[in-house]
Amino acid sequence: MNQHRRYRFSLVIPAYNEEGYLACLLETVDTARAAYRGGGDSIEVIVADNGSTDGTAEVARQSGCVVVKVTERRIASVRNGGAAVAQGEVLAFVDADMRIHPDTFNAIEDCLATGTVVAGATGVRLERWSVGIAATYAVMVPWVWVLKMDTGVVFCLSEDFAAIRGYDERRYFGEDVQLLVDLRRLGRDRGQRLARVRSAKALGSMRKFDHYGDWHYFTMIFGLVPALFRPPETIDGRIREYWYGDGNR
Repeated sequence: MNQHRRYRFSLVIPAYNEEGYLACLLETVDTARAAYRGGGDSIEVIVADNGSTDGTAEVARQSGCVVVKVTERRIASVRNGGAAVAQGEVLAFVDADMRIHPDTFNAIEDCLATGTVVAGATGVRLERWSVGIAATYAVMVPWVWVLKMDTGVVFCLSEDFAAIRGYDERRYFGEDVQLLVDLRRLGRDRGQRLARVRSAKALGSMRKFDHYGDWHYFTMIFGLVPALFRPPETIDGRIREYWYGDGNR
């Protein structure tokens, strides 16, 4: 981590063959930067390119992003690789297939300004619905309520990210949940909590549902539950295909 911060925010985007989705995301990032009360120049955007063979890196460069190459095919390593070059006081992470809300940076700023929040996430709204997606949503939302964790744009102070040593690079999946667990533990001793910034939800891609079917959580994901009880560094064919197949990041 750099000791001298040049920016207020560093937005880190892990990417593997994401030229199409990335271009759409970066348009929304530009809008959110323009709307940020602290000035768009105080936000840097970092694309962590995980060995893409398409035009991902070129799309990023043309949009003025910092591009860092990460060779390790593990999403935790890619996120950490982007964070390693970040110069912002606040780190934010978003997947390349999402689109962010115009008020994202203002909402995060206001949340952190309370002093009661160690980290959080914006949550997401979905780009389409179906009966299967609604059923999946109904299963997942109670866990979000109970755990007080969410997805979307995930954020924390850079110094706190460094204190917990970032994402757990042993993990092939679930690294995003582990990060928030670790940050919540860090904040607990300071009387801080995790926050869900629901006023600036990102738009979540439904491409996994498009590819695997709208009911696939009930036929596939729950079949992966045993993997949660194995050592985090283990990976099998189902995990590799679902999280690391072409175009899935």
